[in-house]
This record gives sequence, C-alpha cells and structure tokens, in this order.
Amino acid sequence: MLPGGLRRHDRVAVRTRPYPPAVTNNDLAARVYRTAHLTGTFLLRSGATSDEYFDKYLFESDPALLAEIGAEVAALLPAGVDGLAGLELGGVPVAVAASQASGLPALFVRKQAKPYGTARLAEGGEVAGRRLVVIEDVVTSGGQILASTAELRALGAEVDTVVCVIDRESGGAGNLAAAGLDLRPVFTMSQLVAAAPDPAARAARRRCPRPAAAA
Repeated sequence: MLPGGLRRHDRVAVRTRPYPPAVTNNDLAARVYRTAHLTGTFLLRSGATSDEYFDKYLFESDPALLAEIGAEVAALLPAGVDGLAGLELGGVPVAVAASQASGLPALFVRKQAKPYGTARLAEGGEVAGRRLVVIEDVVTSGGQILASTAELRALGAEVDTVVCVIDRESGGAGNLAAAGLDLRPVFTMSQLVAAAPDPAARAARRRCPRPAAAA
C-alpha cells in the first residue's frame, strides 16, 4: 500500500477502495439515472413495449459523467492488473475513462476479429500473458462477456474480474461466477432507482416492465 490510499498495480499506482464499497455514490447514481432514464413509448428487444427506457449511451457520451464513472471503475480494480479490456461497443468509452483515471492501458475487444488489417480480436496491445480486467457498461445476462472472455483466455490472457457501470440484476453475476469471473458493478439497477431524484419516477419504475438497455 502506498501513501494516500494508493495500491500498486504492477507499475501503476491506482487509488482503490474495499469491494464491495461500504457507501454508494448516491449523487453520481442520481445523475446517471436522470441523464439516461427516458419516458415515452419504446419497443423493447423482447418485442414488448414499455413507457420507460434506460439509454446507456446518454451517460457514456456525457464527458463529465464519464470521467467520474471512470474514476469509480478504477477504484474497483483488483491489484496486479496489466490492462483493461473494453468490450465493443459500450465498454470501450468506459475502459478509456478508467484508463485515464488509473494509468493502466486499455484494449478494445471486438465482438469478432476483422479479416483485414491486424486481424486482431483485441486492438491496442498484446493479450498473451497479461492479466486483464473486462470492462463493460451494462450487464444483463453476461452472454457477450462470457464469449469475449473465452476468446481472450484462448489467446493467453488471464481474466478473472469484470467491472461494469450497471448490473441490471438479471442473472449476469451468477452466470459470470460460474465461469470464474467476479462481477464488480459501480451500481446495481436497484441502487440507481433508489437514488432517482423524483419519487414519482421510482414509483413508475416499479409499475413498468424492466427497461432494456440500448443494444
């Protein structure tokens, strides 16, 4: 442990906190919810309709929010990390923000390697022999994380931790745990809803179907 609550991540000193955190950043949670929670009529991926929608790209495109989120993600990183593997698409800006906050390099993991150029699955650096933390924006079932992790491991990476901004509490944590992955969310969806600045919004959230995050 270094002065000021810093812990050494190999060659990089990163400010960390115990996990799970004892206190939720309710101010940030409220601002994320207020920014990304939409009302109207929305067709969900399941084919159902909802009068609310949580658009994750709205908080990811807000520079002030993204910088704060990056610091929160960096604080959840375990020791001994070599790099941050941001998953296409939404995990990439979060990984960049966490990279800026932590000083750790970011890699960008495609859903499928392109047949041209470097033809790499992970852009931005080597994977083999490195301990990587997968970075994602929103976790639902964790299916894409499982697929990407399997590919990273096949390329020689060590992956045992996933840090996300929001866990939608839809079974993802259990699915990831079965594959040897520890999920560390900045917020659960329940925490975001509890921090919603408008009590009426919280009541409406309880009455509506669970909103889908943007694909």
